Amino acid sequence: MKILVCVKVIKGEINPFDESALECALRLSEDVTVVSMGPKSSEDVLKPLTRLGAKAVLITDSLFAGSDTLATSYILSTAIKQTEYDLILCGRQSVDGDTAQVGPMLSTRLGCGLITNALSIERTESGIKVKTRTGEENTSLPALVTVERGYILRFPSIFSKLGQVKILDNSDLKCDESSCGLKGSPTRVLQTFENVRGKRHCKFIDKTELRQLIAELSGKEIARKAKSEQPQKLKSVWAIGEEVLEKAQEIAEKVILIEKTDVRDIVKKAMTEKPEVILWNADFWGRKNAPVASAMLNTGLCADCTELDADGDTLIMYRPAQGGRLYAKIKCLTYPQMATVRTKTQSSDIILSMGKGAANDTDSLKAFADEIGAELAASRGLVDMGKAEYDFQVGLTGKTVSPKIYIAVGISGAVHHTCAIEGADTVIAVNPDKEARIFEYSDYGVLASSDEII
Repeated sequence: MKILVCVKVIKGEINPFDESALECALRLSEDVTVVSMGPKSSEDVLKPLTRLGAKAVLITDSLFAGSDTLATSYILSTAIKQTEYDLILCGRQSVDGDTAQVGPMLSTRLGCGLITNALSIERTESGIKVKTRTGEENTSLPALVTVERGYILRFPSIFSKLGQVKILDNSDLKCDESSCGLKGSPTRVLQTFENVRGKRHCKFIDKTELRQLIAELSGKEIARKAKSEQPQKLKSVWAIGEEVLEKAQEIAEKVILIEKTDVRDIVKKAMTEKPEVILWNADFWGRKNAPVASAMLNTGLCADCTELDADGDTLIMYRPAQGGRLYAKIKCLTYPQMATVRTKTQSSDIILSMGKGAANDTDSLKAFADEIGAELAASRGLVDMGKAEYDFQVGLTGKTVSPKIYIAVGISGAVHHTCAIEGADTVIAVNPDKEARIFEYSDYGVLASSDEII
């Protein structure tokens, strides 16, 4: 089985999700080729991968600089069409962009099967069996699969030899120049700024006061901030599924609800009726199908938007970038303008979320959650440790929540976590480190380890 693994080099290192995809490929086949698009300096990062037994190809040309996901998928597909393959593996997403769009777009351009969010892959007589975040899927080949961070990339043998990286530029690929780089990228970043959303003034309390505080807050009605009315609404917006209705209604005079069905039917309808704006929910279904629609409609797509605005006929989109450290203001130059939108997950009034710092006390914290009537959640760190299921994960790569009370226990407060709890009325953080970032995003702080509050 010939496997191609698409990898991205970020600041001199392979994207962690792509490392997982590569290890998965090496376990499935001895015929593995790594394909990467980037500057010539990426060659130094790709070359050591040849010691693992993989071949390496670098696609590099100044023409390709500034490509968004749509342009990137076009360039990669042009290169891949010139080679043989049975299976293409991509990391679920890159840690700098967090869009998860290139894989689905690439599969659409190549016309092969698509499975996303793979936890493991096995070969079968008729193709592959894939365990995903949402269940088990089987597919024939050729196919493209996006892989979660479930595999740890092996070290090379001390006896392995360094191979060469094959370099391809546009004289080899012959891509349409109007579809590459900034010229071929319909999404435009208008502005980036430091993400300080959700910061709060933290009042520290003693650990003995925690239960009483929770009791008082849970019985108190907390007034939610009224949303300001959008001054310049769009005339009409398509909402794919009821989950994004509220977001669509905030920015549009007229909202047309479109049933979540086969993406090809949605695309066919869009080609006929030509909507100006289409919004998708940033759930598993939306993150898989919106990029497919984007490639089929040859239009831009902004992923995981947390806020939307309108400027006349233009949709203005805001989303976290660089793992949540930055906030980007984006618009789309093509029609329909499309975005996947992070909608708040309906949850209990109280959520108790466990982090890596609480890894040894999860059973006791579950009992504590039952005692105070809280729903359990977890940080990505705890999920990556295998101490909690992905369904519990709160964060940029998990769910967004908006309870009355959010209790973060043993959570450091990385940006990809705090950006998902902005909607909570009250945040209480429990952490022994007074310098932990989580306290900057909390209303109350308890300087204690997890075992001291249970």
